[in-house]
Amino acid sequence: MARTVKGGSDARRERWKGHREARRAEFVEATIRAVAKHGPDVGMDEIALEAGVSKPVLYRHFADKSDLYLAVGRRGTDMLMDRLGPAIEQDGPIRDRIRGIVDAYLRVIEENPNLYRFVVRGSFTDRPVEQDVVTEDKALIAATLARLLGDYLRAFDMDSGGAEPWAHALVGMVQNAGDWWLDRQSMSRQSLSEYLATIIWHAIDGLLRSADVHVDPDQPLPGGLFTEPTLRLINSEEA
Repeated sequence: MARTVKGGSDARRERWKGHREARRAEFVEATIRAVAKHGPDVGMDEIALEAGVSKPVLYRHFADKSDLYLAVGRRGTDMLMDRLGPAIEQDGPIRDRIRGIVDAYLRVIEENPNLYRFVVRGSFTDRPVEQDVVTEDKALIAATLARLLGDYLRAFDMDSGGAEPWAHALVGMVQNAGDWWLDRQSMSRQSLSEYLATIIWHAIDGLLRSADVHVDPDQPLPGGLFTEPTLRLINSEEA
């Protein structure tokens, strides 16, 4: 009598699971290409054509359009964080680092305008989605900035209680400015990055000055921005 070897069955299930995950990833990339070609109002027919399969094959790997939308949104999050992570961790003067973070975000939406609109609008979904990709992204970025701002304020023995609302306010400002800019393109990305970085820096500078802390934003910060920053401090009497 033939015996079923449990280990062999488990291995087959794992292989099949890996195959399905790989196919889903391929279809997500095909969707991103289709969105780039046809715009945020792309249809399943165009996605299937780009993927080189029929719509029924797509639906074997995604429960519905909303499931595919969420998968594309998560891939978009990965693309965004791949750019933002290095920008946040870079060394250098604070004003340059602020500009770098802002520009990294704007560069992503500039290079992927249709994908950005596809995810933000959410019009592709055929049912309410359980997860809001855009809100998740904003919360993730804001949480990272809140930790950094909190560390920065505490380095000067300042109250860090406002770091979280500050971070959410900054994320909202940059996203709204990016929406406006993406639709109008009335200035270069570099100009917008500079404007936003100036606003953000002066907000931080104003907060520091309220505690009689004066920082040179153009001085390098060895050891990282938020870990024991070696900043040039000037007494308020000298300012």
